[in-house]
Amino acid sequence: MSPSSEIKSKSGINFATAWLLAHIIYGLAPNASAASDVGAAHLMDILVGSYPDFLRGHTATEILWKDGTRWSFDDGKGNKTFAERLEAPSLKDMFYDRYVSGHLTSLPSLNSDPGRARQDAFFTRMYGDCRKGDVKGNLVSLVWLPRKWGKKIEVTRINGMAAKLKEVSAELDTLPAEFDKYLFPLGGTYNCRTIAGTTRRSAHATASAIDLNPKYSSYWLWSPARKQLNDPNEVPQEIVDIFERHGFIWGGKWFHFDTMHFEYRPEIIAAGKQSP
Repeated sequence: MSPSSEIKSKSGINFATAWLLAHIIYGLAPNASAASDVGAAHLMDILVGSYPDFLRGHTATEILWKDGTRWSFDDGKGNKTFAERLEAPSLKDMFYDRYVSGHLTSLPSLNSDPGRARQDAFFTRMYGDCRKGDVKGNLVSLVWLPRKWGKKIEVTRINGMAAKLKEVSAELDTLPAEFDKYLFPLGGTYNCRTIAGTTRRSAHATASAIDLNPKYSSYWLWSPARKQLNDPNEVPQEIVDIFERHGFIWGGKWFHFDTMHFEYRPEIIAAGKQSP
C-alpha cells in the first residue's frame, strides 16, 4: 500500500475547534497528569536506564550523576499550568504527558505534547552548550539513506544518538520509493538555535534531532489549523514506527504539532510503554 492510500485509509478528526480553543486558554489551566499515575521511583529508573553514560542511580528524590552531582527529580511546584511546565520543567514534568508509540487513533488532547517539555540544563549537561562550542566537538558524520540519497549529515555521538540514527537510516533505506519524498531533502539536524518564538533551546541545538522534508510536513505555527489526523502532509506511519523503535519521538504526536521533527528521547518512549 502506498503512503497516500495508507494515510487516506486512516480516520481523520477536524482539529480547528480544539486548536482555536488552545489559543483562547493557552497555558491557563493545569492538565490531567499522566506522570502523576506513575511513581517517581519508576520514572527515575527509566531516566537512569536511558542515559547510563551519565547517570548512575537515584535516591527517593534525586537523580545521581556519575560525577557525584545530585539533581532533584521534582521541583515540588505542583499544579503547574501548561505554560509553566513548558517554560521551566522539572525532570518529572518531562514525563507529564504519556507518549504512545504506534498509530494514533485520535488527535492529541488539548495541550498534550508528550516529550516537548525539555529541561535545558539536564540536556546541556550531557550534550554540551552549543553557544560555548561544546556540541561541535561531539558531532559525527553519517550518510543519510546511502542507497536513496547518500548525503552526509552531522549529529551528536553522545548517548549513542548517531548510532541509533544510523540504524534508522538503514531501515528507512529499505522502504519503497513512494516514501522517498518524506525522507529527503532534509530540513536539518544540528542548529544552535532557540525554538521559534521562545527563548528555549531546540533539541537541534544539542544535535539530537532531525527534521525530515519540510515540503511534506505541518507545523502548528505555520498552519491556521490542523484539519485532519494523517492528512497528505503527515509522515506515513511506517516511517514513524522505525524512528520510535530506535528511541525517537515524533512531533506529530503533539497538540502543538511539528510533523517533520524527530528527536532522540529514549526515556519518553520507554515511559510510554512501561507501567510501575
